[in-house]
Amino acid sequence: MASMPSFDVSSEVDFQEVRNAIDQAAREVATRFDFKNTGSSVELSGQAIDLHAPTEDRLRALVQVVEEKLVRREVSLKALDYGKIEEASKSTVRQQVTLQAGISSDHAKAINKTVKELGLKGVTSQAQGDQVRITGKKRDDLQAVIGKLKEQDFGIPLQFGNFRD
Repeated sequence: MASMPSFDVSSEVDFQEVRNAIDQAAREVATRFDFKNTGSSVELSGQAIDLHAPTEDRLRALVQVVEEKLVRREVSLKALDYGKIEEASKSTVRQQVTLQAGISSDHAKAINKTVKELGLKGVTSQAQGDQVRITGKKRDDLQAVIGKLKEQDFGIPLQFGNFRD
């Protein structure tokens, strides 16, 4: 039996672009007058962005700078998971923003449910590691699945690839 058409749904983050964006944000924070001598900082550590500022107000401004740079480098803001704002030393505040890469089992369940609800005959979806494989008899059905998944907000960026006919 010939294999059926399929594609993979994944959620990737281009960490090189994230690194570039954070470098740019850090440079801007170092030179902008409203951040001068405030001890505000932004740095990338592993899969997290550490933000540090004297006040929640400055922290919000910091988040804005970071988001702006990420968007400019085409990194989806849906990949960001904002931690709680915490008090840090010398009455400063900090926040950690985690970058989510890969499709978690909860997200995979939501994607599978959406595919099932479409009720397309012969279309199946299955979690495979941190991606979801969608298989179907007809190419048109697979296109319909992609359309539906693009419409819905799963809270993470989705990419569609690895098409096989």
